[in-house]
Amino acid sequence: MDVTFTQWIWALVAGVLIGFNKTGIPTLGILVVALMASVFPAKESVGIVTPMLIAADLIAIVYYRRTVVWKSLFSLIPSVSVGLLLGFALLGYIEDGQLSVLLGTIVLALIVIHVFKDWLESKLQIRFTQSRVFHAILGLLAGFTTMVGNAAGGIMAIYLLSKGMRKQEFVGTGAWFFFIVNVVKVPFTAYLGLITPETLLFNAWTIPAIAAGGLLGIKTLPLIPQKHFQAIVLGLAALGGLRLLFA
Repeated sequence: MDVTFTQWIWALVAGVLIGFNKTGIPTLGILVVALMASVFPAKESVGIVTPMLIAADLIAIVYYRRTVVWKSLFSLIPSVSVGLLLGFALLGYIEDGQLSVLLGTIVLALIVIHVFKDWLESKLQIRFTQSRVFHAILGLLAGFTTMVGNAAGGIMAIYLLSKGMRKQEFVGTGAWFFFIVNVVKVPFTAYLGLITPETLLFNAWTIPAIAAGGLLGIKTLPLIPQKHFQAIVLGLAALGGLRLLFA
């Protein structure tokens, strides 16, 4: 695996941001995904980023182990599993440019739905954001987007916010979700040749940066007022979606 000096620098920056994302500011990760997809080819970046995400997930699930809402997590398993399989089936065929546009469009569309949910529900006379069908669709999209581009952060943000979770519950539940799906993804991405011994060796050098970012996130989260947390999460998700759309 040939890596340029510039790619090394951006990978270390991404490591810090991934750690910070997992323990402090969720949805920052979608910006990291967009960054790595611009530094490396989009599909190749999936194999590079996935082990980095797992390392950061481990930090988050240990620290936030008492804040997980297991009921909300387990209810996603069936639909996420279908999404993962669908993403695996399409990953070998979709082009890098098409992938970025697709992911950006999905994320932005869901953010618009969440922001205008009250107006939409009053017009449609349906509480769809509280329905099992809507949550199943989010699970399907989360599984699909995390498989094809490690870009499920914005979708999971919509799901967790719709459950009315406090910020610690949001981070703890999200950490366990992404740890599980990222581990499940490993054999699939390895089968596609996106995770190799060479990429894992490259990942190993980013672990100190990931740990530093994780510690920074742990220190930062208590400082963020709950009322600002949702706005920050949605704002970063929107920026990430736009970055993917116009990459």
